[in-house]
Amino acid sequence: MTHVVCEPCFACKYTDCVVVCPVECFYEGEQILYIHPDECIDCEACVPECPVEAIFHEDNVPEEWKGFTELNAEMAPQCPGITEKKEPLAGN
Repeated sequence: MTHVVCEPCFACKYTDCVVVCPVECFYEGEQILYIHPDECIDCEACVPECPVEAIFHEDNVPEEWKGFTELNAEMAPQCPGITEKKEPLAGN
């Protein structure tokens, strides 16, 4: 099982979640963060840390955001890992 970063993170990219991840499974895209599904241990530490409520367990991803499960799996391996908090994108 894994968690998935969904639509609310797009153009936002708060990184509060990455600093609590014990396995460093977050990856940084240009506009959104991703969770690597093979690395996530389903600990849920990141979920309450997300100020925009963008992280869901894969079984609970809202219907309109189901495509983000595949997007996270596809993009995480292509992006650099992120383990430290950064400033969110402009405007947030």
